[in-house]
Amino acid sequence: MAEAYGAAEKVTTEMAAASLADPALEQSHGRVFIKTILNGAEEFVGRRVVVGGWVKTGREQGKGAFAFLELNDGSCLANLQVIVDAGVCSLAQLTPTGTSVLMEGELKKPPEGVKQSVELRVEKVLEVGLVDSAKYPLPKTRLTLEFLRDFVHFRARTNTISAVARIRNELAYATHTYFRENGFRYVHTPIITTSDCEGAGEMFQVTTLFSEAEKIEKELNQNPPPQESDIEAAKLIVKEKGESVSHLKSLKASKEKIVGAVSELTKAKESLAKLEERFNMKGGIPHKEGKIDFAHDFFGRQAFLTVSGQLQVETYACALGNVYTFGPTFRAEHSHTSRHLAEFWMVEPEIAFANLEDDMNYAESYVKFLCKWLLDHCLEDMEFMVKNVDKTAIERLKHVSLMPFERISYTKAVQLLENVTDKEFENKVEWGVDLASEHERYLTEVIFKKPVIVYNYPKGIKAFYMRQNDDGKTVAAMDVLVPKVGELIGGSQREERLDVLKQRILEMGLPLEPYDWYLDLRRFGTVKHCGFGLGFERMVLFATGLDNIRDVMPFPRYPGRADL
Repeated sequence: MAEAYGAAEKVTTEMAAASLADPALEQSHGRVFIKTILNGAEEFVGRRVVVGGWVKTGREQGKGAFAFLELNDGSCLANLQVIVDAGVCSLAQLTPTGTSVLMEGELKKPPEGVKQSVELRVEKVLEVGLVDSAKYPLPKTRLTLEFLRDFVHFRARTNTISAVARIRNELAYATHTYFRENGFRYVHTPIITTSDCEGAGEMFQVTTLFSEAEKIEKELNQNPPPQESDIEAAKLIVKEKGESVSHLKSLKASKEKIVGAVSELTKAKESLAKLEERFNMKGGIPHKEGKIDFAHDFFGRQAFLTVSGQLQVETYACALGNVYTFGPTFRAEHSHTSRHLAEFWMVEPEIAFANLEDDMNYAESYVKFLCKWLLDHCLEDMEFMVKNVDKTAIERLKHVSLMPFERISYTKAVQLLENVTDKEFENKVEWGVDLASEHERYLTEVIFKKPVIVYNYPKGIKAFYMRQNDDGKTVAAMDVLVPKVGELIGGSQREERLDVLKQRILEMGLPLEPYDWYLDLRRFGTVKHCGFGLGFERMVLFATGLDNIRDVMPFPRYPGRADL
């Protein structure tokens, strides 16, 4: 694992030194990112450039002769100072916060003693997106994160949320970099599934039954179905047309007459079929034997939004070796805590020919890589977090990236927590019960003061697919616990023994049929393998020091809220 981490680290260094900009991809107006200008301020002085962005603050000076604008384009936290003369554009249009502008001008070195390293003297204003400052919902005053959740379509314009977006972007890029350089293949697993990976049943159902029922109800209201007498009349016409055809054939009538009669019979039969179809049309959800009949649903069976891509990605691990999936997952859990969302993203690697120790090694290496990546590639935004959110954010990343993680069994963790005397936990600590967030944070923040990997959990509190240990009481599962957040990663060695896996599914009260394909992986070429899932938003929480997961998801979904 040290070699794998070293290889990925080498690539990180090489990529940092390389320019990723492709001149061929410049926009037609040649817009330059503010980050590019500020990072190479000395080189840009004296150059004409086009910049675009949104006004953070604007003020007129010199009795309306010119205006200073602080412009931000989202490429970095810092703003570019822009100076516009009144003769170039109406200053009243440019100064309101939130105004978007595309400007062309010359970059100049500002006077001595000011904090800016370079400023733009505007010669042309190419485009303006006006703002009515009286109605703009984001005033220049300090806004709470709770307030911003009501304006998710604008909150990315604030310093905090834009910094979170860039940090999140870097963590995603680092994720793909780490797994690519460690020999993993990226697999897109389905969002719609018929399998409950966790067996908890907290899944969003995907169905068209309700929309179809409403459509039928609307159709029946607008065009009432035929009466039984209409059906009988149509049947009588079919009978008469049929008799007519038979009569013509018995008389050996001309082919032309017989063909015409057959055509009329066919039309009568089609008309009858349509009438019978509408006559049998019923509103409401279809039922069979007292239960909803999902055979009439879009997929012909029950389907759900996935809670995990793990089961599906295992199929590729059993063919390609090391793979991973990174995508959205969903839980229909009515939770309003600061750690839960109805829609969130998971990073889920799966490792072939590997055991629980391999799982822990990869998990630790991956988390360390992410922390170091942010320190190397996102320092400005992390410094903002230190100044405005959590003074220990950078120190925490450095500490985690350098220190080996503690590894203890679940039994040992319970013993340590049971012996705690300086704190009274809200949740009781006892063997057989899952650790609560307060227990996880106490282990990482107080007892060990670093990340902790807890392994060998009681099988009663873990999923059916986790490999049962020889003691019959525990499974080869592990959780990576980190300060500030608690559980960051959950993983396990998967149960590769067919008979044991079938028994575990039945013990959990789950039907075998939906998992028959999963059992096939054990029937044909079974292999020891393991994997884990990292809650991506929790990683962003850990990095930034923010308290609520709703503030690190661009468009958070939770009970009662699904804005945009």
